[in-house]
Amino acid sequence: MPDALQTLCAQVRQHPLLVLTGAGISTPSGIPDYRDVNGVRRGNAPIMHQDFMNSAATRKRYWARAMVGWQGVSRAQPNAAHQALAQLQAAGYVAGLITQNVDNLHQAAGSREVIELHGNLHWVVCLDCGQRLPRAQVQAQLDQLNPSLLNVNAVLAPDGDAQLAAAFLEGFKMPHCPSCGSDLLKPDVVFFGGGVPQHVADAAWRAAEQAQAMLVVGTSLMAYSSFRLCQEMSRHGKPLLAINLGRTRADGLLHLKVSASCESVLPQLVSHLAL
Repeated sequence: MPDALQTLCAQVRQHPLLVLTGAGISTPSGIPDYRDVNGVRRGNAPIMHQDFMNSAATRKRYWARAMVGWQGVSRAQPNAAHQALAQLQAAGYVAGLITQNVDNLHQAAGSREVIELHGNLHWVVCLDCGQRLPRAQVQAQLDQLNPSLLNVNAVLAPDGDAQLAAAFLEGFKMPHCPSCGSDLLKPDVVFFGGGVPQHVADAAWRAAEQAQAMLVVGTSLMAYSSFRLCQEMSRHGKPLLAINLGRTRADGLLHLKVSASCESVLPQLVSHLAL
C-alpha cells in the first residue's frame, strides 16, 4: 500500500471524515469540468448570475444550449468514486458529505443528506411564482417546442451546458411555468457570480464545525464557498486531507494529499478498510 494511502486509511479509522467533493469526481462519469490541473478555467465563459437575471437574450441562449446539454447530465451514472463514498458513509466512515457538483450523482450512488453548495440541475424554479419543477418536465416541454434541436450533436460543456452555434437560437421557443405561464425559469443552481443560499451555507458551516477532519475530493477549491470551509478546519487544527490531481487553493493547508484520481483511490480505500 502506498504511504499516502496508508496514512489516509489510518485517518479514516481514527475518526469519521467530512467529505467535500468537486467536479473531478464526476468527470469519469462523462461530465466536463471547468478547470485544468492547475486550477485555470478553460473553455467558454460560463453564464453569469446577473446576466441570466437581467437579460432575456441570455436566458434564451442558456435554455437552447441546456436543452442539448441536458443529455450529458441526465444519462450520467455514478462512477466508482461516488459508489465508494456511499459505501464509506454506510459503514460510518463519512460523517457528512458536501458537494459543489449539481449533477445528483452522489444521491444516485446512495449517499444520504448531501449538502449541495451550488444546487441541483435536476430541478428548475420559476422566478415569478416560485414553483419548483422537475427538470425532466421542463425538458419534455423543450423537446416539444423545439423539435429541430432534438438530434443536434454538440460538444458538452460543464453543468449541463453545450457548445451550440448561434444559428440554432433563431426560432428557439422558451419553456414556460405550468403554474403561472411565465418564461422566467431558472435551473435551481448557483450561477457564477451568484451567492450560495444562506441555509445551505449555514448547513455546510455547521458540518465543518462539528467535523473532526475533512477530506477534499476532486476539486481545486477555487470557489470561495468551499475554500472557506478548509480555512475553518485549518484554523482549528483539524486534519485536512485531499485526493486530487493537480493543485488546489488549499495546498498550503493540507496535512496529506494523494495526487491520484479519486475513482482509483476511493475504491482502494474501501478495499483496505475491508468493507
